[in-house]
Amino acid sequence: MMSTINSQTIHGKVKVGDQAPDFTLSDQHGNQISLSDFQDQKAVVLYFYPKDDTPGCTTEACTFRDSYEAFKDAGAEVIGVSSDDAESHRQFSTKYHLPFALLSDEGGQLRKLYGVPTTLGLIPGRVTYIIDKQGVVRHIFSALFAAEKHIEEARKVIKDLTDQA
Repeated sequence: MMSTINSQTIHGKVKVGDQAPDFTLSDQHGNQISLSDFQDQKAVVLYFYPKDDTPGCTTEACTFRDSYEAFKDAGAEVIGVSSDDAESHRQFSTKYHLPFALLSDEGGQLRKLYGVPTTLGLIPGRVTYIIDKQGVVRHIFSALFAAEKHIEEARKVIKDLTDQA
């Protein structure tokens, strides 16, 4: 399993207006997914979540699943990221029929690169980044206990990006 993290912004955290750091990580099927794969083609909803098959994360993933066609129709791809391994992601994805990639960030390198916080220093944060077709971060939403709000925020921003195009 290969993973590559571009360390262009290794210090600090990604902010709105920044070029999103590129990466290559394995998904639940062993495919290598890079952020740059979508450049000039699709906006990306990159969401970091704490753990597969936990109540809040399941609610978030299933809400993204239920809105997936709307994201696709608006020209966006949804990608989930957690520290769980590919097998855990595969089971989670199969159990809930998730149509999008879940990337394994074992060791949390990508989470650190993007500056995703932890809660109480223990629980990995829940943060969603909306990245436009040019790879620029257009919106960041962080809320550990408002899983469904991530989808609401993402849909609104993707719609605004589509309306501007």
